[in-house]
Amino acid sequence: MQEDNKNNISNHLANERTFLAWVRTAIAMMGFGFILVKFSLFLKQLSLVAGENIIIHSQKGYSGLTGILLVAAGVLTLLMSYINYQKTKKQISRNTYEGNSTMLLTLTVSLIALSVFLIYYLVTGI
Repeated sequence: MQEDNKNNISNHLANERTFLAWVRTAIAMMGFGFILVKFSLFLKQLSLVAGENIIIHSQKGYSGLTGILLVAAGVLTLLMSYINYQKTKKQISRNTYEGNSTMLLTLTVSLIALSVFLIYYLVTGI
């Protein structure tokens, strides 16, 4: 009985560590998106100060949109990781744990789509 309780506590702690790893990932995504938006605004301001004759930023202007998409993806990751944490917590308590492939599939497809957009944006700007 004591061994089962230790395993249960260990499983809950592992669930929390996994949730915190997802939180760090979401924060990194949102931070990168924020920096991308701010850098885009900085380049626009620099272009205005330098005048219309100097090309400082030759890309099509999707940096702001890309940054916003990264922040949104970070928020989605955070929300889905919390839902998954709560679901896993209940399953561990009931000894009925099943993996959640829906969350992983949704996040993977979202990040692949965002990555394809970023690659297209970078390649067309060269």
